[in-house]
Amino acid sequence: MAELTPRQIVRELDRYIIGQAEAKKSVAIALRNRYRRSMVEESMRDEISPKNILMIGPTGVGKTEIARRLAKLVAAPFIKVEATKFTEVGYVGRDVESIIRDLVENAIRMVKDEHVRRVEPRARVIAEDRLVSLLVHPQKKPSSQGMSLDFLLGRTRSPQPVEDETPEVGGKREELRQQLMRGELEDMEIEVEVEEAAPTLDVGGNSISLGDMMGNMMPRKTRMRRMKVREARRILEGQESDKLIDMDAVHEEAIQRAEQHGIVFIDEIDKIAGHRAGSGPDVSREGVQRDILPIVEGSVVNTKYGPVKTDYMLFIAAGAFHVAKVSDLIPELQGRFPVHVRLQSLTREDFQSILTQPDNALTLQYKALLAVDNVMLDFEQSAIEAIADAAFTANETAEDIGARRLHAVFEQLLEDISFNAGDPDMPPIQLAINGDYVRSHLSGENKPQDTRKYIL
Repeated sequence: MAELTPRQIVRELDRYIIGQAEAKKSVAIALRNRYRRSMVEESMRDEISPKNILMIGPTGVGKTEIARRLAKLVAAPFIKVEATKFTEVGYVGRDVESIIRDLVENAIRMVKDEHVRRVEPRARVIAEDRLVSLLVHPQKKPSSQGMSLDFLLGRTRSPQPVEDETPEVGGKREELRQQLMRGELEDMEIEVEVEEAAPTLDVGGNSISLGDMMGNMMPRKTRMRRMKVREARRILEGQESDKLIDMDAVHEEAIQRAEQHGIVFIDEIDKIAGHRAGSGPDVSREGVQRDILPIVEGSVVNTKYGPVKTDYMLFIAAGAFHVAKVSDLIPELQGRFPVHVRLQSLTREDFQSILTQPDNALTLQYKALLAVDNVMLDFEQSAIEAIADAAFTANETAEDIGARRLHAVFEQLLEDISFNAGDPDMPPIQLAINGDYVRSHLSGENKPQDTRKYIL
């Protein structure tokens, strides 16, 4: 975060999202304020709370895409949830506190990956030594008669090299090590003892490991698997990395990072906004809002790793608000999202920019897909204009689904080409797509309309 200024954050978002400058600016300021807060003195730091953001705009204009790109852009625990998946306490469904538990799980994965990268060189050396030992002394299947102390304690013993090796065995080990380093044994098969995943139980939409519920008192089950050396190396490196890192330190750091830098994106928040009094689903929706409220304003959520405070987490909510209005949210929840950002519907020019400017533009995606089958596509400017016009017109005359309309247009436009491509007898071809091709291959609501006949 230290190296990204608000302008740099917006510049990164501009690579994938067209327009919506106000939303990008608000998000960039909020992210930079996370870093600024971490740099002030501690007495003042505790007084600075994040200013949560509510993004309002029709579907398909970039709200969710901003969340997706933020997840890749920031080195902070991040989670995106759908508000409609949660129910009021007492109803069947996920409880809102599971949002924070999932955020902590994401933080633990992030921190663990960082710790694993630090010990990776050492783990690779130890795993290679174990691999050599397995090649010299193949591992025997665990005996089913009797239970050793290691089994009762849930420990898996790694194969150890024989202490009093003969010169012949020592020479063989060194020869195998050299072959491994040269990659000559990657396809050779060996047997490796691996742990079986603990069974899980689904409770209220949450998947809970029975091993975690028992406090890891039960021994881990293991079994022998036959696999190639390349896969065995990956598994052994993972096992050794797990032994080298301190999971208690990982959990402590992850909780601290989630509390101080965690970001929660709540999508479709308008779907839980009840707009009339009475009974039924609107009452349940209001109950979800009241359950979300304490988490957003600051509370303590109990997780299996310990209590987690939500006071300094950043919450970003988004909704189309087609039917419900922002004022239909309970006043307390509205007050917890002081920054309101409105996203605009896409214009014809926006669609043209979406087709050409982003790093992941659909034109580039379909070019890459069909190039696999030796079909080299080239989209002329007239085709870009016709596709943009078709998407814009379809959104105006039918349901406005924003940039998602382009996916429907492209699938219909390239259906014949995609179906016929891949024939082994077909030579490589260069195919230019122009405006006439677009207009002749689109039909239904995606067909571009000539609006000149309506102009007097």
